[in-house]
Amino acid sequence: MKIAVTSTGPDMDSLVDDRFGRCGYFIIVDTDTMTNEAVENSSADAMGGAGIQSSQLVIDRGVTAVVTGNCGPNAFAILNAANIKVYTGASGKVADAVKAFKDGSLQLADRPNSAPGSGKRG
Repeated sequence: MKIAVTSTGPDMDSLVDDRFGRCGYFIIVDTDTMTNEAVENSSADAMGGAGIQSSQLVIDRGVTAVVTGNCGPNAFAILNAANIKVYTGASGKVADAVKAFKDGSLQLADRPNSAPGSGKRG
């Protein structure tokens, strides 16, 4: 299974970014082999629509789940329509979030948990 974890940096030791649309990186992880790749999020500094653009990025990577801290309504709707499960509330290192995902200890989101635009840097 391929998952995308929002990250502040380009490796498994980086911290989980609590923002989906404006995260610095997505770490794409194959949970069967634990191979991974870092994908820089080109939407992180977008004026608007970051959640929508980020959703398309992970859809294009063929992931089946997203692990993040927070996910807004626009991104959540697009991911849900693409049958991508969203797990929110992740924190700590990316490697720890992947382990929590594999252990089944992350919360599957049934709705967005942040307001539109709330991930903008202040």
